[in-house]
Amino acid sequence: MTVPADDEGALIAACVRGERAAERALFRREYPRVNATVYRILGTTHETDDLVQDTFIAVFRALPKFRAESKLSTWIDRIAVRIVFQHIATRRRATLVPLESIPDPDDRIGPLADRIHAREGLRRLYEALGDMKPEARTAFALYAIDGRSIAEVAALTETSAIVAKVRIWRARRELLRRAAGDPVLAQFIGEQEDP
Repeated sequence: MTVPADDEGALIAACVRGERAAERALFRREYPRVNATVYRILGTTHETDDLVQDTFIAVFRALPKFRAESKLSTWIDRIAVRIVFQHIATRRRATLVPLESIPDPDDRIGPLADRIHAREGLRRLYEALGDMKPEARTAFALYAIDGRSIAEVAALTETSAIVAKVRIWRARRELLRRAAGDPVLAQFIGEQEDP
């Protein structure tokens, strides 16, 4: 049986019944956003694929319990954030992001020297984020890198808006402290507004 990917209720029901075509349709529909969210929190590709896979395994296992109290995409994002958070929390200290794992910036940035400088800035940003508590890193990455609102960060991390805002503020403050002694990081993060 073929279920249109835009009929969310039918798609969920077909996935719960174990229909592989429906599971593939849901995966294809949600994969780009989940992959982007996981990547933006981690900043590295070598772990992203595994954590995206873990996310969808958890989604398909928990789908029979989905109560539609939020959008399916929000529910899936919460699972992804929880899995990434647990992954970060289990590591004693984040490893440095290998330079070769950072995709090349768009050629529109400019000459090779500018692209190299941007890559180094990104590497230093994720190195700084790797030293932070998982709560602050996750909230900051969702807000400043993934472009989520404070309300979305709060919903995805299952906290209040105030807690999310404080975590973002603390992460930003730590980044600015580190940037004071690191001109490449300082130039990369630039002046950001408080949440």
